[in-house]
Amino acid sequence: MSDAPETFEFTAENKAKADAVIAKYPEGRQRSAVMPLLDIAQRQNGGWLPMPAIEYVADYLDMPAIRVLEVATFYTMYNLKPIGKHFVQVCTNLPCWLNGSDNIMHACHSHLGIKTGETTEDGEFTVVEAECLGACVNAPMMQINDDYYEDLDSEATKRILDELRAGKQPKTGSQLERYTCEPLGGLTSLTHQEELRAQKVSEKGDN
Repeated sequence: MSDAPETFEFTAENKAKADAVIAKYPEGRQRSAVMPLLDIAQRQNGGWLPMPAIEYVADYLDMPAIRVLEVATFYTMYNLKPIGKHFVQVCTNLPCWLNGSDNIMHACHSHLGIKTGETTEDGEFTVVEAECLGACVNAPMMQINDDYYEDLDSEATKRILDELRAGKQPKTGSQLERYTCEPLGGLTSLTHQEELRAQKVSEKGDN
């Protein structure tokens, strides 16, 4: 993993993205763009924010650096130290815990040979605990970079990690035969909505 750079500056592409974000805010409210600009900076820097990047965003928005640092240290989506290529966030909040998130975390530990908060020696994986990632219906789940993996068990977790290590893109979303967050056996209610909609359309046509 890379050491902290001595300087930081947006690439031309990211500068254009930053300017497009800032343009969404009224005149005099440009500092409101601090969170998306930190995200752009973090993505450019391999998933974490060194101090030069925080200071750069502060200058870009004409803000005191301490104000930007306050944001970066408050929100958990910002990383202040290097992370692995695959940033594994295992949800351990109540619905996931009740459905076996301990097993998912243990599978990550045993399969990767690291503990929570650590990064593999090859820099491929970092594993952390997350508080509610918002996919409670399909618990337990984990987020890896920008992708959600849901309805997990230990074997599915290991398979996903192996596929990522092999340079493949694992199936995202539910790892069971489930369509999004519908019941496993398919819809159990509102099963005639399409017929009702067609009937209403037909009735309007008759009138």
